[in-house]
Amino acid sequence: MDISRLLKNIPAAKLLQQHFNNHLFDTLIFYYHQSLLTLSSCDLCGSSCEKYRQLCQYCHQDLPLFQFKDVQGDLLNWPAIYKNLPNINFDQLLCLAPHQMPFSHWISQLKYQGRFELAQLFGHLLADTISQLINTKKLSTPEMIVSVPLHISRWQSRGFNQAHLIAKQLQKHLARQAINIDYCSTLITRPKKTEQQVGQSGQQRRKRLRTAFQLNNTVSLAEHILLVDDVVTTGTTVSEISTLLKNHGVKTVTVVAITLAMPNDKNK
Repeated sequence: MDISRLLKNIPAAKLLQQHFNNHLFDTLIFYYHQSLLTLSSCDLCGSSCEKYRQLCQYCHQDLPLFQFKDVQGDLLNWPAIYKNLPNINFDQLLCLAPHQMPFSHWISQLKYQGRFELAQLFGHLLADTISQLINTKKLSTPEMIVSVPLHISRWQSRGFNQAHLIAKQLQKHLARQAINIDYCSTLITRPKKTEQQVGQSGQQRRKRLRTAFQLNNTVSLAEHILLVDDVVTTGTTVSEISTLLKNHGVKTVTVVAITLAMPNDKNK
């Protein structure tokens, strides 16, 4: 449907057309059309949104977010979390929330229903968290952003990599806050196909993920890398990638994800 043509046919628009020349009228219709496209309502309550698309200020305040001031900016400082992430090879862990509603539902919608606008919401929320940690000296500024890759067969069947979409939006929203970090989507590849890991133990995941990832040697590495995924469950995937990066000279790997599976829901 041509929305611009539809707008021109409403009575108010016809009245405006009598007072403006065609060029100015078309310009007004164009900007009105653009404003309609950018209107946003809260995904949780339907109220109008201001700072975040799909999320109003009141629902934002009610989200079950981790409080990083309680763990000095690093979830690995939480004993229960550290204990339940075996063979950790990364240096810092930042997740927005436990893997529960509404984030668990949103992640499923992004991955399986193609709600790409949620990647923008995730990137915006992550950028706000990261910028706050950088500004309060709880996180040194990373020099590169990378995302957990998919094997090409899964990428083709799904049509996209959700971690890549989130990482792109994270880089974009950090730049809006004057934190400029390059995003490299080609640094890590996943040539080895592995089975779906849902329900597998950490030991099973580690066995299947050995040699699953490779590094693109044509890309220059940074000393501090921000590694982005959607969910951290046992930490196996991000640990394998962290090991690969550190074996090639990276000094610090900070893992960033939307949610973290807590000890009592890792088998869900």
